[in-house]
Formats: sequence, structure tokens, C-alpha cells
Amino acid sequence: MMVMAGCPHCRRAFDMMAALREANPAYRDVPVKVVDETVESAFAATLDYYYVPTFFVDGKKLHEGQPSVAAVEAVFQAALSE
Repeated sequence: MMVMAGCPHCRRAFDMMAALREANPAYRDVPVKVVDETVESAFAATLDYYYVPTFFVDGKKLHEGQPSVAAVEAVFQAALSE
């Protein structure tokens, strides 16, 4: 998950992730590597994205930009199916 400090959409994505994990305990087992693009800019430059938050599962971009509960849940579902 690519994020940027101070991003309100990233903060909402974290809130959505927490709510989904509370509602579905299986999502608690999904590891999420959070990378701040301003801290790890060299790594961020290797990825194809423009907006944050951006979710990748096994290197494939699944969602970019303003999050929705449905989009975040789709990321969790994709990660569980891998």
C-alpha cells in the first residue's frame, strides 16, 4: 500500500481497513506493507501509480486514489485468494 503522510484519503483507507478487519476476521490475516512514498521515494519510483493510496497485490495494482469500502474489500479478497 503506497501512502503519503498527511493524505486524507490514506487516513480514510486505514479507517476502512480497520472496519473491514473488525467485521471479517479473515481480513486480519492479510499482511499489508505500508510504504510512504516520501520516505521510500526510490522504491516508489519503481511502481506505476500516480495517486495515493494505491494498493498492490503480488505486484498488480488493484486500486489507486480515493478509496471506497468496496475497493478496499476487493483488495483484501484478492490477497486472500493468492
